[in-house]
Amino acid sequence: MLSFLNRRARRRPGNTHRCYGLAALLLLASTAAQAVPSYARQTGAACADCHAGAYGPALTPYGMRFKLNGYTDTDGNGGKLPLAAQLIATRSIPARGESTTRLTEADLYLAGRLTDQIGGYVKVENSNIGNNTFRTRLNNVDLRFVAKDLKLGDKEATLGVSVNNNPGFQDPIAALPGAAGIGPPSVSGSLLNLSALAHRVIGASVYGLYDATWYGEVGSYTSLPTSQQDHLGYAVSGDPGKLSDTGYVRFAYMKDLKRQFFSAGVVALSTRRQLPRNGPRDDITDLGYDLTYQFLGNREHIVQLSYTNILEKRRYGSTPASPSNPGLAARARGVVRDQTTSLTYTFRQSYGITLAHLVNSGSRDAVRYTPYGVPDTTSNLIGVFWAPFGKDDSYTSLANLKIAATWFRFARFNGSRTNVFGAAPGSTTDARDLDAFSLSLSVAF
Repeated sequence: MLSFLNRRARRRPGNTHRCYGLAALLLLASTAAQAVPSYARQTGAACADCHAGAYGPALTPYGMRFKLNGYTDTDGNGGKLPLAAQLIATRSIPARGESTTRLTEADLYLAGRLTDQIGGYVKVENSNIGNNTFRTRLNNVDLRFVAKDLKLGDKEATLGVSVNNNPGFQDPIAALPGAAGIGPPSVSGSLLNLSALAHRVIGASVYGLYDATWYGEVGSYTSLPTSQQDHLGYAVSGDPGKLSDTGYVRFAYMKDLKRQFFSAGVVALSTRRQLPRNGPRDDITDLGYDLTYQFLGNREHIVQLSYTNILEKRRYGSTPASPSNPGLAARARGVVRDQTTSLTYTFRQSYGITLAHLVNSGSRDAVRYTPYGVPDTTSNLIGVFWAPFGKDDSYTSLANLKIAATWFRFARFNGSRTNVFGAAPGSTTDARDLDAFSLSLSVAF
């Protein structure tokens, strides 16, 4: 969705209020994955048992196992509905443009176990798009069937199937953009980056965990028809195109050392895409790796460091000519790279600070990336938060509250630090004009 906003802004460089909304959207995206109180009621465990911070999003090894087990673990006491809700109010202050204060989201979660082997996560998002107008749409979905407590040789194993609508969201380590809820803003990001395929595709994968250490997953995706995307609340203008021959592969090494956790993983997604759907096919392959380290200690001080690097190779089905220079044609091949480095420190799982450095870069193409020929974008996120509940010793462990302040800063956008859309004098926009600060209050119950 964000990349399409960017393209519209480039076509109308004088109408810059659209690009000021970009940073605000990214602020919301960066806090998309949260703790769900229905899981706490189901398991009898506090939100802080599964998350490094009591309101999420980073998962502890206990939370990773809960996700791998298909969201089915329970305290054995029945009669608990797998329902939860969330309200988010946000004060957004862009560097340029109008500040707003509004109820930004009212969400419903259908999240929990159905049987000993079937469980899931479904988020229905009701978001404020301005002028007190709310849009309801289906957000992340992850439905699972799992076979637990298996034996392969003398080692424990888990096998499962995930049906989901966001490649990477189902990942147990939560290092990939779809699960972490954070990825570089871009004018041309990888398919595994935020928003490229999210919620507009449907897929299924088979996964397994061996000896609580080795994780593997293989699956496939297809894009939803544009009519179905519209019914689910997503504008047809954001269609990712028709996908065919799509494959998804994920392997990771995970090591739980009780007071520390380490993981190293690789991921690949390959597809043939037609955008528009009756157009030529582009061959696209994403190849990535990620590293995650958590210091958990006794949970008083928790530090998490993550790095994700995704390279996308593209072989285009067409090489259009430049509209301003007919003798210049687009390149037949290209690459883009998304890199995210993040550091989060949490004190007593209540107070925290997050620092993230986000880089999107790509090969030069004067026709596809106007006006400067490169899509390079560099940004930084600084966030602080307080979550007083969701712990065993808090007022309640079954509901939650989070107060957060987030600052998004752009050092480069669309290949430039100044006049990022190539506008005429008098209506230029610099990269720092896209900066935004927000205050948010989130309640889950």
